[in-house]
Amino acid sequence: MRSVLERLDDSRKVEFTAGSVLLSEGERSGKLYVLAEGTVEVARGDTPVAVVNEAGSVFGEMSVLLDVPHTATVKALSAAKVYVFDDAAAFMKSDPEIALVVARLLAQRLNTATTYLVDLKRQYAGQKNHLGMVSEVLASLLNQPETDFRPGSDRQPDPSI
Repeated sequence: MRSVLERLDDSRKVEFTAGSVLLSEGERSGKLYVLAEGTVEVARGDTPVAVVNEAGSVFGEMSVLLDVPHTATVKALSAAKVYVFDDAAAFMKSDPEIALVVARLLAQRLNTATTYLVDLKRQYAGQKNHLGMVSEVLASLLNQPETDFRPGSDRQPDPSI
């Protein structure tokens, strides 16, 4: 991800204090963030997903690419310097190298999730409970038609239904 940093203009760098929220789950900002330095936490609801301190890490891309509200909250755990792109879609369209880096990042995340699910499938094959559904989850990841994406789960039903 460091290769991304070499392509960015320092005039876009913004400093955030510890505790600042960069992205809020459920909101739309259209923004993309690239971490220059510091540590941020990614959380879905009350569940921490990751603590990230690698320079060049990208946040906000899923919301922009899927045209949905942010699927997680990103909060600075320490003082952080971050490149901010207010029109993320235009930024990604303007630079094929950046778009390729984001595509690789997403492919890496998908590979990690798929590998984990395959491991679960092996461990819980034949289970009659919810763990037996891992095969269905894997199939849906590989064969998902383009539709309106709605993050969430059956445990948190959509209030609009």
